[in-house]
Amino acid sequence: EVQLVESGGGLVQAGGSLRLSCAASGFTFDDYAIGWFRQAPGKEREGVSCISSSEGSIYYADSVKDRFTISSDNAKNTVYLQMNSLKPEDTAVYYCVADYYCTNIGSGGYWGQGTQVTVSS
Repeated sequence: EVQLVESGGGLVQAGGSLRLSCAASGFTFDDYAIGWFRQAPGKEREGVSCISSSEGSIYYADSVKDRFTISSDNAKNTVYLQMNSLKPEDTAVYYCVADYYCTNIGSGGYWGQGTQVTVSS
């Protein structure tokens, strides 16, 4: 059974940091790209970042570039999203997603249940 379990969300003040984790199981981790999406109330879902060992690529949305860092620990089948300099507009539910490529991630694949990130001003 494929599982993606996010953790690390919470409440933080603006300017603070959080690290999200996505623990994956039930598929060959090295063969998949892992991405992070977020969705705030009343807003469209937004792709935040993606990492792919097979493609050798990392992507960031412009809105998080230079503030967020994605990394992967293949030995632990876990992907991390280090979020620094958080802003109130980063408040959203963050989802971990697995698919074959970063270039088409989010259109299908496997999704986690999400973790809430709230940034207070």
